Amino acid sequence: MKQTTSTSPDGSRHLGSVPTASGEHDPATLRRVALRHRHAQGLVRLMDERADLRGVHALADFVDDSVRWTA
Repeated sequence: MKQTTSTSPDGSRHLGSVPTASGEHDPATLRRVALRHRHAQGLVRLMDERADLRGVHALADFVDDSVRWTA
């Protein structure tokens, strides 16, 4: 499985997977992507429930804002 980086218009870089020649993704990559999505969803849910956490950790704020902008 190949991985490639792409640059979005705002200058941030994203790592994405490229399907194999048969068009299938590696199972480990699929698990990693699913875990990343679950963690992002959990973080957004937590930030919704606990507004007092905003500003405590810059990366958590960034992920929360990023998910909201893409929704």
